[in-house]
Order: sequence, then C-alpha cells, then structure tokens
Amino acid sequence: MDKFVQVFIIFTAVAVIIQAGILVALFAAVRKTASRVETLATEVSTKAVPTLTTAQEMLIELRPRVQDIVANVEHSARLARSQVERIDATVSDVVDRTRLQVIRADELVNRTLVQRTVVSPIRQLAGVLQGVSAGLEFFLGRKRRNPRDEAGVPQDELFI
Repeated sequence: MDKFVQVFIIFTAVAVIIQAGILVALFAAVRKTASRVETLATEVSTKAVPTLTTAQEMLIELRPRVQDIVANVEHSARLARSQVERIDATVSDVVDRTRLQVIRADELVNRTLVQRTVVSPIRQLAGVLQGVSAGLEFFLGRKRRNPRDEAGVPQDELFI
C-alpha cells in the first residue's frame, strides 16, 4: 500500500504542476487580452467619444430645424392633397360638360340626318308634285292658284 500512496502522491504532484502551468498560461492570455482591450478602449475614448459628443450636440442644435422641416412637409402635403382634390373636381366637371356636349352634338347630327334623309326628299317630292300640278293646270287652262292659299299652313311650320 505504500507504493500506491507514493504513486498517488506523484500523480497528484504532476496534476498540480499541470494545473499551475495552465493557470500561468491563462494568466498570460488574460493579461495580453487586457492590454489589447485597454488599447482599444483608449482608441475609442480618443476617437469615438468626441465624434459621439459632436453628433449629440448637432442633434440638439438641429432638432428644432428638423421639427420645422417636418411641419413644413406636413403642410405641403395637406396643400398638395387639397389641390389634387380641386383638380379632380375640375376634371370631373370638365368630363361631365364634355359628355353633355357630345350628347348634344349627337342629337344635332341625328336631327340633321333626319332632315337630310326624310324631310328633304319629301320636300323635293312635294315640289315636283306642285310643278306637275301647275303644269297640268297650265295645259288644261285653269287658273293657277296660290300655293299658300291652298295649304292654309306656311311651309316653315312643316320644318322639323
């Protein structure tokens, strides 16, 4: 059993020495990392902190101006919206009036077509019949009657 105790003590001593080596290596690594962090912190404090301070001062100084800009943009948006609404109403009115004029023009064209296709041929036929009637009366020796007395209605009233 003595030998086991000696072997156990040797293994324990070796383990303690290995642990001490690991702790020394960890200490060296932490010290190296700490020096790097300190260098980085120094750099940040010398470069970034003044920049952040300047940015904060600019934000404080520019905040009222930014608020004015936002208010102006809102006002411009409201004005633009009202102008667009007015333009929409005007365009709608123009479209409605144009539609009405197109309808009137269509009615005028239809009336003109009816005048040309129906009334004009009837007038021409009536004129031809009156001419034939007058010719027959002349050849037969009768007196020619006044066409206005005959119809009793002026020709203008027949106009559609």
